[in-house]
Amino acid sequence: MTRRVFTTFIPKRPAATAICIFIVLSGLIARISFAQQNEVIRVGGDHNYPPYEFINEEGEPDGYNTELTRAIAEVMGMNVEIRLGGWDEMRRQLDRGEIDALQGMNFSEERSKKYDFSPPHAIIHQSIFARKEDAKITQLSELEGKEVIVQRGGIMHDYLLQNDVGAHLIMVDTHAAALRLLASGQHDYALVANLPGLYLGKELELSNIVPAGKPFGAQHYGYAVRKNNQELLSQFSEGLAILKNTGRQQAIYDRWLGPIEHAGLPWKKIGQGAAIISALLLLILGGIVIWNRMLTRQVSRRTEELKLQQQQLLQADKMTSLGILVSGVAHEINNPSSLLLLNLPVLKEAYLDLEDILEAHYQTHGDFDMGGLTYRRMRDEIIPMLDDMLAGTHRIRRIVDDLRDFARQSPASLDETVDLNEVLATAIRLVDNTIRSSCDHFNVSYGSDLPSFKGNAQRIEQVIINLIVNACQALGSPEHSISITTAYSPKDKKLSLQVIDQGCGIAPDNLSRLSDPFFTTKREQGGTGLGLSVSSSIIQEHNGTMIYESEPGKGTCVTLSLPAIQGAV
Repeated sequence: MTRRVFTTFIPKRPAATAICIFIVLSGLIARISFAQQNEVIRVGGDHNYPPYEFINEEGEPDGYNTELTRAIAEVMGMNVEIRLGGWDEMRRQLDRGEIDALQGMNFSEERSKKYDFSPPHAIIHQSIFARKEDAKITQLSELEGKEVIVQRGGIMHDYLLQNDVGAHLIMVDTHAAALRLLASGQHDYALVANLPGLYLGKELELSNIVPAGKPFGAQHYGYAVRKNNQELLSQFSEGLAILKNTGRQQAIYDRWLGPIEHAGLPWKKIGQGAAIISALLLLILGGIVIWNRMLTRQVSRRTEELKLQQQQLLQADKMTSLGILVSGVAHEINNPSSLLLLNLPVLKEAYLDLEDILEAHYQTHGDFDMGGLTYRRMRDEIIPMLDDMLAGTHRIRRIVDDLRDFARQSPASLDETVDLNEVLATAIRLVDNTIRSSCDHFNVSYGSDLPSFKGNAQRIEQVIINLIVNACQALGSPEHSISITTAYSPKDKKLSLQVIDQGCGIAPDNLSRLSDPFFTTKREQGGTGLGLSVSSSIIQEHNGTMIYESEPGKGTCVTLSLPAIQGAV
């Protein structure tokens, strides 16, 4: 690949200045002369290489390369005609002079003997794609003896021809054809560019193929012209440099080669605005805090009580709205769930009725495809799949019922007969995702033959959820554990629930303040300091107690006690 080195200097004599001016004018004249002789510059590319270049649904050239070429033509005053076709044929057209340039070609030392390349406008990685059930590949030498699908005339075709790895090559015209052939069960592997492979796999819904290892072979990707066509190459190189310096090339790159999903709201700008507003609010809040400290203790206490009452009213209103919302959502989810619960057992029975017929066909005619897999494999998978679907549907129904019960506005009276173990089980199901994402060692021990207690199941459920979520947030690593135990003490006639975590612990000075309204050590994470305060009020309403024991760095133990119904055990 030819490289040019430009040296900047300051002429010291008039003669040197004149020479510089002559050189610049000569370059401009040459460029104008070239543009006049080549009114239309024919630029070629691959018609099925998304997101770099492809024919869109309107039958027009599209993609990152295409938009970049048009932008270069705009800033350089070039008149370009973009032609997309089969990659191997486009290379031949460049060799025959039927097109003037290719807008995207991977650089290699072998190719540089035949073509001149612009500075790269992208980096291309390659990937080996395989079917999910096939062996993984970590290096090209492992392809020996395998049937490998490659694009005819592509960079990996060139590489495999120059470096004999002992693979049997299956030629196709496009990456899409290679992936379809592999997904259909033919041949062993497909060797394609990483991003187009992922893009096409998603677009074509080829769910049974995946990259067999990490991407490899980072290669420079840029414009290519026939050898010694430096005048044309310099126009593309200069146009590309202008786009890079103005940030336009990066914008085109981000639009096509960033996430496949369309860009959403400008979160960065929104975040900056939110940060400014937050800073102003913090300043205002600081002033309010200073003013509050000037008030007497009695006024401060009364103000906190009024705030707590306001928050509780807001929470009650929120729970009412949530109850209405959840009730509607539960109805919508339960309808399709009911269909699944009704139809899945019927499908299972239907398959069991057909099993003898299918097995007889298999014994007589041999293996056959069934749902994209062989019957020999599917016959062992269908029943477990149907059972898993049925179990999952039951779990959906149970979670919806739990959510509806949790969000339902409860009566003010505390006269329900409540089973502590049942309330704990429901609370765990509601925060199952939080537990799974925070802790790998979650242990629950339910006490046997526990008596019931009088109270409100939903409010105690709310307390238990707060304790579990707080324990999850206190963990420094998923390796740390959380243990929950329920028990009954006949001597005290009290039920107990104990939550023990191996988290960061609580400073001794803060232990006595945990039930204070608005006290929190998680203010930066959005904590309001109301969770434990409300929980403490709920336990007091039930004539119970909540005791905290903690040591910084070693964890926390919370023991909740409730009076059992007299004579229940």
